[in-house]
Parts: sequence; C-alpha cells; structure tokens
Amino acid sequence: MKKDTKQTLTQKIFSKDDLVAQSKIWKAEGKKIVFTNGCFDIVHPGHIAYLGDAANLGDILIIGLNSDQSVCKLKGENRPINNEFSRTQLIASMFFVDAVVLFNEDTPLNLITAIKPDVLVKGGDYTLDNIVGAKETLANGGEVKVLSFLPGYSSTGIIEKIKNT
Repeated sequence: MKKDTKQTLTQKIFSKDDLVAQSKIWKAEGKKIVFTNGCFDIVHPGHIAYLGDAANLGDILIIGLNSDQSVCKLKGENRPINNEFSRTQLIASMFFVDAVVLFNEDTPLNLITAIKPDVLVKGGDYTLDNIVGAKETLANGGEVKVLSFLPGYSSTGIIEKIKNT
C-alpha cells in the first residue's frame, strides 16, 4: 500500500504513550495498523524482506524494538552488537516503516495490548500458539500472520562468520 507522506526519522520514533495516542489517530482515519517486533541487531536482507512484506499487510507499520537491556537478556551479554540508538535510527530510516518504539520488557505484550494492532506479524518459525499477543490481537478482532524467512540470512550466522574470519 502506498504511503501518503514522508516522515523524518525523529517523527517516526515514538515513546509508548505517544505511539498509543498516534495509533488512535491512525485508527480514526481508517488506517490498518500492522505491528511486529524484534531485536534487528544486524539488519540483513532477510529482515528487509520480512519488514517489507509486513508493511504490505496494512497502511501503517509499527516496529517494537527490543531495548539494549532486553536484547542482552534474550541473546546474551555480548549482544546487541549495535546499540538501541543505532538500531532505532536504521529501522526508522526504512521508507515502509511508519513508527518505531523501544521496549524494555522480555516481550512486547504491553505494547500490543496498548496499541491493539489490526495485524500482528511474526516471522518464520513461530506458530499461532507461541506468538506473544496473538490471543489478545484475535480477541480485539485483529489477525495474526506468520511470514516465511528469506533463506540463508541470520544475525547469528553473520556474527559467527565474522568471528571465524
């Protein structure tokens, strides 16, 4: 779906409270809101394909981005490779991303229940029963989509390749 306006990077980066308020405006305008989340530590073509596909499922694409603290807890003490400022800037620079919000929790459940997306998206190896927020999204009348991975790309694989060179 075609985006109406161009936004600057800073206009795309939201606090949770500001994003909840903006989401209500988008919904009042009849926009279909898509939400996905992740660490997006080392962005690769698999991420870009996935996020582009997610954006095509609605009018507004919101990315919940794990904070540095959250990434470290999930991936280990040597992660993230790129800090949250860098990751936020990179994700916000993508033309098909409308909003980026950091979260410190282990999961984006609080964001999902606050935003109430029309479409919740996860990638590849997830199933409906293990997607955080799926039950809540479906209860709100939304839908949940699992998109396939672009084969051959992973942040962990890139890190291993760098370590072995």
